[in-house]
Amino acid sequence: MRWLARWFTVLALACMAGPAFAALNVFATVREWGALVRELGGDKVNVYVATSPLQDPHHVEAKPSLIARARNADLVVATGAELEIGWLPLVLQQAGNPKVQPGKAAYFEAAPYVPMLEKPTRLDRAEGDVHPFGNPHIQTDPRTFARVAGPLTARLAELDPANAAYYRERGKAFLDRWNAAIARWEREAAPLKDVSVIVQHKGFPYLTEWLGMKEVAALEPKPGIEPTTAHLSDVLATVQRQPVKMVIRAAYQSDRA
Repeated sequence: MRWLARWFTVLALACMAGPAFAALNVFATVREWGALVRELGGDKVNVYVATSPLQDPHHVEAKPSLIARARNADLVVATGAELEIGWLPLVLQQAGNPKVQPGKAAYFEAAPYVPMLEKPTRLDRAEGDVHPFGNPHIQTDPRTFARVAGPLTARLAELDPANAAYYRERGKAFLDRWNAAIARWEREAAPLKDVSVIVQHKGFPYLTEWLGMKEVAALEPKPGIEPTTAHLSDVLATVQRQPVKMVIRAAYQSDRA
């Protein structure tokens, strides 16, 4: 029976030690933030991403599976600036997890750490899907991740102080690699400076501003509004006056399709 007593002793010690080694459960709204959390958190985090690369992050169904994940989350990482306004507030409300509600330490938004572009001068739904805090598609500029990495590292350390040094070490290593990569990408992308482009959706101002490209027209007349024949004729006339090199479009498929 001694072996049984030893087994129970080991089991008890394992149960006592369990919480100290438990990874943080992180609920990320989009793939980019999920990837960043994995870089910063390593094996100290379990990351769940609420959307697939082919989903429009504006239009996501608040499914029970998302609610269940938010209910068990230790941290929610979102873009903010109303990118997820159509579904994330409902998911968090239905989850009933008090620690990940907006304003709490376990709720993190990236947008407040980024200089926002295209802030509207007036709010009018007739102008389409207008975002009062600016264009929320901040992930198309890699410098965004350098700006967000520091505050997100600090938030992980705050929520998991036992592993704070680990997060800070990984955060510094990530920034060193990322900033070097940005410098390389900027050298490689130098020929794109002053290139004229058309965008399918008003979702690329951070990309064009970073690379110095010129957006001359958008296929959508207003954000989220399908183009009319008349608008497309205007775009064609613009292109005839000012030739473009490419059309930039998002790869995702709308859930409304």
